[in-house]
Amino acid sequence: MLKLAILGFLHDRPLHGYELRRHLAALTGHVRPISDGTLYPAIKRLETDGLLVRETEPGTTAAPRHTLHLTEAGRATLLGRLREPEQLDISDENRWFTVLAFLRHLDTEPAAQAAALRRRLDFLSEPASFFYDGTRPIGAEEVGDPFRRGLLLIARATSEAELTWLRETLAELERTDR
Repeated sequence: MLKLAILGFLHDRPLHGYELRRHLAALTGHVRPISDGTLYPAIKRLETDGLLVRETEPGTTAAPRHTLHLTEAGRATLLGRLREPEQLDISDENRWFTVLAFLRHLDTEPAAQAAALRRRLDFLSEPASFFYDGTRPIGAEEVGDPFRRGLLLIARATSEAELTWLRETLAELERTDR
């Protein structure tokens, strides 16, 4: 998720590490805060892999600043991940939101965008719950515990909203792809 988010933000424009960290925190910080001990080693690995380069610029008042730029290999990796998201990128809500945040980078490939959305639609269309009676999903109406019922009702409402958006957006993409 972090690699995809870094590549996605750098696809938009070069960023300083601090700016990148702010963008990442806005996207994922509510779920999983990004520490310097996680971010900077990830940046170094992407740099070592040739997916981004660091350019030094003179600082405005202090030390030089390092600007991160996406390479062509980084761009290709990002677009490949968006064209073919891993199954966990489809099923895990936080990872899905990261894919969704950058799916616009496939703007010349509406069929690829639609394929990712269809996979998410298929995933959400399968009966599921946080709680089961054996292998049977338990619905909110079957739960006496008000907190578990609340969890299930919120999840259902969220899923229904996403399903509606997915169907509408897929219809729009299919019209565009013609």
